[in-house]
Amino acid sequence: MRTLIANAAIATVTGEEYASGHVVVENDRIAAVGEGVYTGEFDERIDAEGCLVTPGLINTHHHLYQWATRGLAADHTLFEWLVALYPVWGRLDDGITHAAGTAGMARLALTGCTTVADHHYVFPRDGGDQVAALAAARQRIGVRLHVVRGSMDRGESDGGLPPDNLVETTDDALTGTEAAIDRFHDDSAGAHLQIAAGPCSPFSVTERLMSGAAELARRKGVRLHTHLAETLDEERQCLAEVGCTPAEYADKLGWLADDVWLAHTIHLAPDAIRRFGATGTGSAHCPTSNGRIGAGIAPVRDLLDAGVPVGLGADGAASNESGGLGEELHQSLLQARQRGGPRGLTTREALWMGTMGGARCLGRAADLGSIEPGKLADLAVWDLTGLNYAGITDPVAALVLGTTPPLRRLLVGGKAVVEDGTLREADETVIARELAAASARLREDR
Repeated sequence: MRTLIANAAIATVTGEEYASGHVVVENDRIAAVGEGVYTGEFDERIDAEGCLVTPGLINTHHHLYQWATRGLAADHTLFEWLVALYPVWGRLDDGITHAAGTAGMARLALTGCTTVADHHYVFPRDGGDQVAALAAARQRIGVRLHVVRGSMDRGESDGGLPPDNLVETTDDALTGTEAAIDRFHDDSAGAHLQIAAGPCSPFSVTERLMSGAAELARRKGVRLHTHLAETLDEERQCLAEVGCTPAEYADKLGWLADDVWLAHTIHLAPDAIRRFGATGTGSAHCPTSNGRIGAGIAPVRDLLDAGVPVGLGADGAASNESGGLGEELHQSLLQARQRGGPRGLTTREALWMGTMGGARCLGRAADLGSIEPGKLADLAVWDLTGLNYAGITDPVAALVLGTTPPLRRLLVGGKAVVEDGTLREADETVIARELAAASARLREDR
């Protein structure tokens, strides 16, 4: 199958941009990209006049189960928010997680996202098969999914935040992670489902679990992910308990490396930023969630200047009720400029973070993140013909500075997931009804 996307503005993210060009997709790969009219053969033609084609956006940090608990603890700090919500999340079952995961991935797809990294660390004892629930939700929507099999082994009685009935033993956490890798991880070219290892955070896991997860991930050849340096409360606790900052603690445990990406990384000293760059450690920047929780503004300019792979994350919908990824392009630019002035981030750097930066974080830069022949055909065709974009001559500026545009198409491996602003394979009304029922069931036991 050979599909031609014609008459479009194209931002390849590799430096080349075309004012009126074409992209040719053959099966699941990009076959050609360039300026002007394509004269070769094709089976299907998508007229993208008035549109901007970019790589599909890559979400580097999420908690999909949280779609069932949006709007709670609206005025809390991070630690207060977690304490309020952990008892609710302790009642999750795989049906609720499936409904929430389906809704979350639907929303992400409708805002231009083709790859989702979901950090799932809540495994209630009677919660069923949580990872399988997410894998099934992925199939309904059609995006790529990287499930970070999370874990917590430090409950309240050990100085952690989660209730004791919501944590696993260290051995169970490691066994569960290895089982998820063995069952679900696909390391083949063009994989739609991969697994990473992801202890929740330094304040909810033990040092043994942090070290054990790193050893396990490297033995299995998968990536590592956790939260780090999100709040000053976390830094104070880390200094009090282990005598160093969260970044220093991560480094001590072998968690600063090019197979690691870390969520938030807001409170980093200059030497930590340099260390991130030197080791190739990635950062998942979550601007809307950071603002919702009031955690602070990440030093994105400094991270980029140090050579750190920085991607964008929507984060869990309980701390970002919108749940879309397209708007994180806009929010990342605004927050960087609030911190560093108008040169704190350019529009094209924001787009790079949402695409190639995310691909680097997830270890997928060889096949995702840019529009180049041979790469996977994960493409967003943004419709810029409406009132919101009229008169903006730079299509990348229209995408990043304006409201998130509707999608003429969203392709994942050449297959349409969104067409003319509507999910292609799933029914948004059905998904919303399932989510409402799941959320009501979760909350009615409070």
